[in-house]
Amino acid sequence: MFGAYASHGLALWATPAQVLQVQLAAQYQLFHAITLLVVAVLGCVFTLPVLSQRSLTISQYCLTLGIFCFSGSLYYLVFLGSKLLVLITPVGGLLLIFGWLSIVVSMIFKQK
Repeated sequence: MFGAYASHGLALWATPAQVLQVQLAAQYQLFHAITLLVVAVLGCVFTLPVLSQRSLTISQYCLTLGIFCFSGSLYYLVFLGSKLLVLITPVGGLLLIFGWLSIVVSMIFKQK
């Protein structure tokens, strides 16, 4: 929804940099939401060792918090014009990275 608004309605009042920020936030949100769904399905369909299951659970928490912090802070910056949450954006990016690393770790534990 934000991506469509960024492409069509946001350009009426926002700067080109703000439009790009909303588009980036929407892309990251969509991509990582799909990843969350895939991780949830993998956790339900396959019987995984305990450490692998825990690692997938950690990845779900990290991805969810990462989406909220990264995309949410960019939306907050553009739509409310406040730089209050700008420092949370890199934290969200780190949480997304940790989420991906947890997925990799869960696959390593699955192999053992």
